[in-house]
This record gives sequence, C-alpha cells and structure tokens, in this order.
Amino acid sequence: MAKDASDAGKPAPMLSAKALAEQQARQEREAAALRANLRKRKDQARAREASDSKPKPA
Repeated sequence: MAKDASDAGKPAPMLSAKALAEQQARQEREAAALRANLRKRKDQARAREASDSKPKPA
C-alpha cells in the first residue's frame, strides 16, 4: 500500500508473526480480487467489442 506523507520519518510498526501472516494473507486476497476484477473487465470489454463489430440487420 502507498504511504501517506504524514508517515514520512516514522519507523515501521513492529508486527508479531501472526500479524505479519495476516497482513500477507490480506495482501494476497486483495491481489487475487484485483486480478479477478481486471479479468472480468477485460472480458466485458471484449464482449462489447464483439457485439459492436457484428453487422446490424437492415
């Protein structure tokens, strides 16, 4: 995640092993959700493009 300007100069918080594992798991879930969302949007764009390229009946 991006750090705010207000975090400048502050040391990183010390996290326990459990907290680090939870943070890592949360980041992995977020990454998977972002990949799924991107895949869904690309599929929607491809479907739109395919339907736009079909000739319309006269």
